[in-house]
Amino acid sequence: MPVNGNSKPFRVGVLGAGSWGTALAMLLARNGHATVLWGRNAQAVDRMAVTRSNADYLPGVSFPANMQLSAKLGRVVSDSDLLLLACPSHAFVTVLQQVVAHRRTAQPVFWATKGFEPGSGRLLHEVAAEQLGANAPVGIVTGPTFAAEVARSLPTAATVASRDHDQARALAALLHGEHFRAYTSTDIIGAEIGGAVKNVLAVATGIADGMGLGDNARSGLITRGLNETMRLGVALGAQAETLMGLSGVGDLVLTCTGDLSRNRRFGLALGRGVAACDALAEIGQVVEGVKTAVELRRLSQKLGVDMPIAQVTHAIVHQGISPRDGLRTLLSREAKPETA
Repeated sequence: MPVNGNSKPFRVGVLGAGSWGTALAMLLARNGHATVLWGRNAQAVDRMAVTRSNADYLPGVSFPANMQLSAKLGRVVSDSDLLLLACPSHAFVTVLQQVVAHRRTAQPVFWATKGFEPGSGRLLHEVAAEQLGANAPVGIVTGPTFAAEVARSLPTAATVASRDHDQARALAALLHGEHFRAYTSTDIIGAEIGGAVKNVLAVATGIADGMGLGDNARSGLITRGLNETMRLGVALGAQAETLMGLSGVGDLVLTCTGDLSRNRRFGLALGRGVAACDALAEIGQVVEGVKTAVELRRLSQKLGVDMPIAQVTHAIVHQGISPRDGLRTLLSREAKPETA
């Protein structure tokens, strides 16, 4: 990662003023970096600038004094040494396209977005390569990270993955601090797969818990869900070790068991008999697992990877089968070796 060439603090532009983008901007500012948070809604950005908080997503937490806000994306991009995107997966390519017009060639672009590109099922590093060029310095921040806890400076560990180890190490250094431990990886595929698939599996475990099926069922779904994730990851070229780390099993366990997870809460509502549209309205934020379930089903079928939990979750969310019928489908599968 290039340095800014002088003694000024490193300048980071965080694009996306939802809960995760706001939390990351707060973390970077607390670590002493010149941080600007960009949001597309100018009125909301102005309100946050006045109140010094994001009451819609992270109520009760105040911004650091050195954290700035802006609704002018071009200025944020051109003034930053590094960009960190924290937008939903369905908005990823749109934000990148806006970035391209203002980005300097060597300017690193990382993202904290988890999911596949809707409609194509591509991993986000493939989308980034198409928009920024195959040799652009890019990477992902991922792992078991609830935004509300990062914003409150609770202990957190995450992974920064890039095919360029120096790039990953440099961003990890910016994020690393007293309450946030950042590890590095060069397996960007594994990091992305773990962060995407866990959202669908969290919906599945939420459904089971909403139905009151107990701790045994939850544990079984998480464990077999990890097996599905690893099968898909290996088919796409990921390293199995990555999926046994923070961006894989770590993120999976957190999202499947923590009630701050929107995906889990969505599943809980479905398991209690709430209609999907009503559950989404009640949560009021993007539930990544809903769209990811579609792409995951398409991708697993294309690659011939068996992912029964993901397939049943898709059927419950998008095809209208009942949670009880979905469970019956899973339990009726033939017995086989655990490693299969």
